[in-house]
Parts: sequence; C-alpha cells; structure tokens
Amino acid sequence: MYARPIAPSGPFGLFRRDPGDPLERTRRMVDEQLRGRGITDARVLQAMAEIPREDFVPDDLKRAAYEDSALSIGHGQTISQPLVVASMTQALALSGDENVLEIGTGSGYQAAILARLCRHVVTVEVVPQLAEAAAARLRRLGLANLEVAVGDGWNGWPPAAPYEGVLVACAAPALPAPLLEQMTPAGRLVIPIGPEGGDQVLQLVRKDGRASDLFPVRFVPLRRGRSGGG
Repeated sequence: MYARPIAPSGPFGLFRRDPGDPLERTRRMVDEQLRGRGITDARVLQAMAEIPREDFVPDDLKRAAYEDSALSIGHGQTISQPLVVASMTQALALSGDENVLEIGTGSGYQAAILARLCRHVVTVEVVPQLAEAAAARLRRLGLANLEVAVGDGWNGWPPAAPYEGVLVACAAPALPAPLLEQMTPAGRLVIPIGPEGGDQVLQLVRKDGRASDLFPVRFVPLRRGRSGGG
C-alpha cells in the first residue's frame, strides 16, 4: 500500500458564459439537479459547481457527463450520480477544518468535491490503475490537500487517522469496524449498507455505532481487497 500527496498545479479559472464550457455546464447541473432536491448546504453547492464532472469520465462519455445518472469508468466501477455525490457530502456536515477519509476513489470526483470543503482528504482505492488515473486528474486540478492511497478499503487508512468524516463510495454487507475505530468521537460516517445487487440503504453512522437511514441506493460492493468508485 502507498499514499501519494497531490501537488498543486494551478487554480481554477472563472466561469464563462459559453453554454458549452465545462464550468457553465456544471453550474447548470447544480441548478437543475441539486437545488430543490434536498441539497441546501451552500458550500456543497459551490463545490459541485466548481468541479467539472466531465474531467472524471472517459472521453466517449463526456457528452453524458452532466446527466442525472451514474456512469461507467471501467474496471467494473462507476462515477456516482451528481445528486448522490452531493447528498453524501452534505451528510458529513463539513465546516472546513476536518480530516476526511474516502473509501473508493474511483474517478476521483467525490474526492475533489471533498477537498473543496475540508482541510485534508485521504482517498483509498484498491485498483492501482484507477488510483493512478485519479491522482493525475486531481493533480491537474491543483488540489494540494489530497492524498491518493492504494489499499484495502475495508481497513480504512490508519496512518492519517483520526478522521472527523468518513465517506464510503461502495456498499458493505455490514459496518466495517476499522472505520469506526479511526473516527474521532464526534466523527460522522456515511456508508451504503446492503448486499451486492440487493436492497441497500445509505446510512449516517456515529462513533458509538448509532445509525440513521438516509435513502435507498445501489452501489458496487466493498469487499476485502476491493474498493468502489466515487
């Protein structure tokens, strides 16, 4: 297993009025798919508007990047529907000074959103090819507060613990104990729970194991030696 810091390479530019511009299309995605559908956190909405989703999908799917759906990114993984990404992020209730762990780097899209909202993010992916590609994308975006790690998502990432927030972008049949152990006392864990191909529910879990159901979801599975996609 290894962790790789993401070095800065430059800031985002300003929005342009061209409707074909990625950032303009991202803004319209936020207005049409997130506002009014339960996403009320202004910081989450801003982060979603600042990250061009098309940078995280294969070339042949860029035209579909802003659709209200999950998309394949290869290796049996997906980039989640924008509303799901925003909802999971909002559930963490980030204020800006948190250390956050993400399980299931996938394309790196969810990690990029989190990096806009907290002090530091470690994102863990078991597929080396996905981790390498995500690290390259995130580096191009100039996100300096990110580490991409290759490892077993079930075990979290102890070297950077404890975490105020943990977000799992793949479904577990039961709550992985190592993730709770790596949380701070006031930490929040957002995770899909349920069987592969069956009924799954997104849960918000506290350090003491108390859990509340958020909404039904369908994610790729989290297994020992495998992570999912964000």
